[in-house]
Amino acid sequence: MKRTRVAVIGCGSVSTQYLPHVSKCPHAELVSACDAVPGRAEKRAKEYGIPHFFDDEAAFFNGPAFDLLLNLTDMQQHGRINRRALEAGRNVWSEKPLASTYGEGRELLEFARSKGLRLWGAPAVVNSPQFAFMARAINEGKLGQVAAAHGHYGHMGPEWSAFFYEKDGGSLPDLAVYNLATLTGLLGPVKTVVAMLNTLSPKREVENRSNPVNVVAEDNAMVLMEHVNGALSHVQSGFHYYDPHGHEGKGQTKPTVSIVGNRGNMHLIGYDWSPHGVILETDDGKGPQTLCTDPKGFVWQEGGSVVAEALATGTEPLINCEHALHVLEIIEAARESQASGRRVTLKSSFKYPLVG
Repeated sequence: MKRTRVAVIGCGSVSTQYLPHVSKCPHAELVSACDAVPGRAEKRAKEYGIPHFFDDEAAFFNGPAFDLLLNLTDMQQHGRINRRALEAGRNVWSEKPLASTYGEGRELLEFARSKGLRLWGAPAVVNSPQFAFMARAINEGKLGQVAAAHGHYGHMGPEWSAFFYEKDGGSLPDLAVYNLATLTGLLGPVKTVVAMLNTLSPKREVENRSNPVNVVAEDNAMVLMEHVNGALSHVQSGFHYYDPHGHEGKGQTKPTVSIVGNRGNMHLIGYDWSPHGVILETDDGKGPQTLCTDPKGFVWQEGGSVVAEALATGTEPLINCEHALHVLEIIEAARESQASGRRVTLKSSFKYPLVG
């Protein structure tokens, strides 16, 4: 069996979720790990049997060859590191967002294509069987004409790093990105965006800073989207949301994504990155039914394994860079809307529907 040689950069908290999954992927071979914090890459290497580890980025890229980079670093570093990987001839799976701006992300994709390389960006929410079920229900007309949708996701904010609260951080690229990917995947591309964003906590205490960090990025967000098919959708996110399930979100049994049409409505149980079922009610008179309750192994951290398999087998994953870029432009447009007080028109799109 052909295997994709995989290297990971960023051995912090997210790597503890990715590495257990990709280390068990039969299509992936973990080659090396890198982290700027001394000793952290070595620790992950020992835990997962990775033969090479580095605390120097240049040595990492000049070290043993690999086919796919898993970029799990702070989000402000994603664009720079993704470009460096592409320049070195590596394919890239990047945690969200794949760049700080839509323009930077578009340049990365065009550069990757010019070199015959692949670039993908998280999240992987479109891979869940619940997403597929909802997409088919919409495509088959079970809801009739879809009019509106809503998604929400929030918690009290990460405590382990300052980058979530610094420039180009915030609840939009960290949290809202999941619902934005889900709702655009279900309803199609967005043509205009209106948003209100603010910062409720001017300072935060985090584990990797001795003093409180000044909060620059939005920690409270409301985004309203007009889709090209006429549907309106809304996403709210923030770092001021009390949730008894905490940051891990385990045990969430209530809907967090809802779709409404003129013949029915549909609600995703649990978070879209950890779904547990779909409640569907249509005008057929059967009443609400809870369906598609089996995640079938889907986990949010499977993206690296999915694209490693795609590279090894020559198959095309459902996740695609154009969709990730569209979501990134929505985030950028939301910030522009807040700054200007105006509706913002988008220029990007992606192939839709994702699920036939």
